[in-house]
Amino acid sequence: MIYFYKLKGIGMIQTPHLSTDGIIKLYDENDSFLGIIFIERLNKPFGIALPGGFVDIGESVESALIREMKEETNLDVEIEELLNIYSDPKRDPRFHTASAVYICKAKGKPKALDDAKDIFIYKLEEIPFEKLVFDHCK
Repeated sequence: MIYFYKLKGIGMIQTPHLSTDGIIKLYDENDSFLGIIFIERLNKPFGIALPGGFVDIGESVESALIREMKEETNLDVEIEELLNIYSDPKRDPRFHTASAVYICKAKGKPKALDDAKDIFIYKLEEIPFEKLVFDHCK
């Protein structure tokens, strides 16, 4: 879906799609770090990615992050901090997106849902950077 906005004196402009991704640090019931959650994407572009998705109209980026993490991993996350905004027009092969990436933490057993075909938990030294889609290797 492409959105166009008419600004006074400027005419119609197209804006990037706003998305959000979560770096979910998973902990067990004893607060021991288990790893970072990644998903295998069900849709194009195929590959391994951070869980995430698009912000809906009328929704804050933070609310979208919490919703998307639940929809894709079945986990309730706690946002710790905003890591960065990634907005390179070439970061997504489908169209221009700007993504707010948050560091989160969660406990529980993740389950692949919605757009996630599978779930992976990687220790930091095990992350397969060469298999990550978008710009998630940055």
